[in-house]
Amino acid sequence: MIASPALRARIVVTILAAIFAIALSARLMGLAPSVGTTTGQRNTSKLTAHPVDQQFVDLSEQQANAVKTDRVETHEFAVFKTAVGTIDFNENMLVQVFSQYPGKIIKAFFNIGDDIRQGDILFTIDSPDLLQAESNLLATAGVLELQKRTLARATGLLKAGGSAQKDVDQATSDQQTAEGNFKAAKDSVRIFGKSDQEIEQILAVRKVDSTLVVPSPIGGRVVTRNAAPGFLTQPGSAPPPFSVSDISTMWMIANVIETDAPAYRVNQPVEVRVTAYPDMVFKGHVTAVGSTIDPTTHRQLVRSEIEDPQHLLRSGMFASFVIHVGEPVRSLAVPANGIVREGDGTMTAWVTTDGRRFFKRTVTVGLQQEGWSQILGGLRADETVVTDGAVFLSNKLLTGPEG
Repeated sequence: MIASPALRARIVVTILAAIFAIALSARLMGLAPSVGTTTGQRNTSKLTAHPVDQQFVDLSEQQANAVKTDRVETHEFAVFKTAVGTIDFNENMLVQVFSQYPGKIIKAFFNIGDDIRQGDILFTIDSPDLLQAESNLLATAGVLELQKRTLARATGLLKAGGSAQKDVDQATSDQQTAEGNFKAAKDSVRIFGKSDQEIEQILAVRKVDSTLVVPSPIGGRVVTRNAAPGFLTQPGSAPPPFSVSDISTMWMIANVIETDAPAYRVNQPVEVRVTAYPDMVFKGHVTAVGSTIDPTTHRQLVRSEIEDPQHLLRSGMFASFVIHVGEPVRSLAVPANGIVREGDGTMTAWVTTDGRRFFKRTVTVGLQQEGWSQILGGLRADETVVTDGAVFLSNKLLTGPEG
């Protein structure tokens, strides 16, 4: 089919127009400034969209003055683990106070939460055993007195010729036996906590007192009380009449994740914080590390002893703790504001030599403490990095010269 002259003319015009448009576009692209060139105040950044370590940004003098830079320096980083746990009484210093002998409680003197001193009387009981011991003491004292008089009489008769030596010997033996029984009886009463003065008083007035006092073996705080008048108590039978804890130290009990378990050792220093006292740090050390991992939670028990001289901590408090698991390490460091976490998760910093052109650098970050980031790789000690304004440079790189 042969096209008409008019049709051929329209085709030629269309082709020429397309060629002209392509040429014009190429011309415009060749004349436009490339991304990142500095053209007065309008284009103030320059970048190359290639590997990260080759990307850079140029800043105007005004922009550069807003960015802070400094030399990469070394900083000391503590090596520690963190976890949460609960405060509890130091069970090594928690005493359940029982009477040594059975009896009925006559009176209890302290309540839960009371602070007491060692030797303070917690409660008294009516003790049949004490009554028997004191009665035996009075009986042996009477026998001893009788044997003394018998020996004295036999000795006097022997001197007067009215008695034989064997009578004196028998009386001497009986007196020695009575003395032994009397001493044993005194010791039996002394076991109940009676002092020598109280024993002498019993002997002087020849009156027994079955009231047995039960003192606290340690100083501390009353944490449980089951004692009440009329309550029958047996040695070692639960519940104890009183429980007393020395609260100068407390326990901090935590269950740490399985992956951290190898890092914990006995005697490692511990710093504990509780929500009730957010500005205070309680010091202590690890006293026990569990020997097993819980198969359900995959956690390990770590117990620490915490110093609490002001008696501020309470059992059951929620606590967070830091355990120093190694010696501090000194490493290259950059202020936290100088590190940018990119969208793909990588960490970057900005390096400069002249304060105007800034190169993006991928870095490996380790510990982050007190506003510092540990640099494990990507920077040298003699380099100058951005310490404040790194996010601005990263945004400038993304938005291009018009951003």
